[in-house]
Amino acid sequence: MGIEGDEEEIRRTLTRYCQLCDDGRFAEWGELFTSDARFWVMGRAHEGRDAIRKFIEAGLPPERRGKHVAVSPLIVVDGDEARAWTDFVFVGQAGDGLAVTSAGRYHDHLRRDGDRWRFTLREIVFLGEAPEVSDLPPA
Repeated sequence: MGIEGDEEEIRRTLTRYCQLCDDGRFAEWGELFTSDARFWVMGRAHEGRDAIRKFIEAGLPPERRGKHVAVSPLIVVDGDEARAWTDFVFVGQAGDGLAVTSAGRYHDHLRRDGDRWRFTLREIVFLGEAPEVSDLPPA
């Protein structure tokens, strides 16, 4: 496939994460993770695809869903492994309107699994925080 093709498929995985989560399609969303993936957010790790899906599904009932806006991923591919750093904002319901309710950066480890890329680690680092388990992006 080549580096450019791999980077495009990784971008598709990053995009699917946002769209499937926003749409409440959690079974499909969970398939973006390897069976042994770790999801690190707010100082807690959730381990394994099923535990990750259950955590997100419980935390995002329809009234709490919004839109993820993810921009400009920096992707580094090394064979069948990759790292990605993607800035994001989350727009959610606030009173009678919408507001940015969080912002930060996703720190991702991905692995090629057949013809698709899956997350092995996703750490959500909110604005003003430092990563707890991931490296900073390369300069």
